[in-house]
Amino acid sequence: MKADPNLLKRLRAERAQYVAAAAAKAREQAAAVRAVKKALGKGPATVPEVAEATGMGTASVLWYLAALKKYGEVVEAGKQGDYFAYGLCAPAALEKAEAAGEKAEEQEEATA
Repeated sequence: MKADPNLLKRLRAERAQYVAAAAAKAREQAAAVRAVKKALGKGPATVPEVAEATGMGTASVLWYLAALKKYGEVVEAGKQGDYFAYGLCAPAALEKAEAAGEKAEEQEEATA
């Protein structure tokens, strides 16, 4: 059985839209994580406070905070009224997020 020499090119062309969509979604999620970390960089905040600061919905903010908490980048920082407050584990996490954001913006400008 002989392999088609153009098979890889055809597959790349057929799947290009899916790869582009996945890359766009990854950039969108990375931007959301940076926004949440930036909001928490000012100090502990509740889900509604982070949502207001980022312009995101509270459900999305809660989802990102849960993920960041799972991976040890965010911790619960007590309660404020009826809500838990969340804070960054370390100032280095905010610096890392800002550096990643600057790098992502530079890459987007270079590819545009």
